[in-house]
Amino acid sequence: MNDKLRKIAAQVDAASPTARESWRMLGIMAEFVEATERLAPVRPAVSIFGSARIDADHPYFAQAEKVARLLSDAGFSIISGGGPGVMEAASKGAYQGRSPSVGLNILLPQEQQSNPYQDISLTFHHFFARKVMFVKFAAAYVVLPGGFGTLDELMEALTLIQTHKSRRFPLILMNGAYWQGLLDWFRERLVSEGMIAAEDLDLMLVIDEPEQVVDAIFKHYEGRGFEPLPQEHELLLNL
Repeated sequence: MNDKLRKIAAQVDAASPTARESWRMLGIMAEFVEATERLAPVRPAVSIFGSARIDADHPYFAQAEKVARLLSDAGFSIISGGGPGVMEAASKGAYQGRSPSVGLNILLPQEQQSNPYQDISLTFHHFFARKVMFVKFAAAYVVLPGGFGTLDELMEALTLIQTHKSRRFPLILMNGAYWQGLLDWFRERLVSEGMIAAEDLDLMLVIDEPEQVVDAIFKHYEGRGFEPLPQEHELLLNL
């Protein structure tokens, strides 16, 4: 939120609940406008997700850093949540590579602390505005082991693609052993009871090797380029 809107929001804190609610909408709009303008130059980009609770000596940290560095050197900006753990590893790998490291930070009462490896840093008050930016500017998702937040981002993308509210892009799960129980449950419960179609599982790829992640993303876009097609651009405008 820019300084002028911050001042306006502060002035209406003591106003009636209805007035405060209306003015807060301007703050939400400002987050969308600022993020869209700042992120417009970063395409193609890959969003990387994973736990905020791991240390730098954890194998997942090294894996996230490596895949981010490979993707950055291959020409992809890397978008992460801007915090610690896997997010910091992704930012660090991108920061050391050829392409920009983008951090979409969120104000939280705990856990979230911005990491120092960000060429472009944005701070959001609202989860939903932040989530739109992850999808809107990503050519792919790379999802490492994580908790509720990581699962939330994965399920959001799966839902948008399944319902044709977003273009289809690679959803890559790293560390297959971590995800196997969830994928088995999807198959044994959701598919078998008709909650999803069997082909919906094909929206996800399980890949453990960072080099293969890069190859899979390039293969998906082979022959068409990374820019959204006209009909895909329309979908992104209506997220």
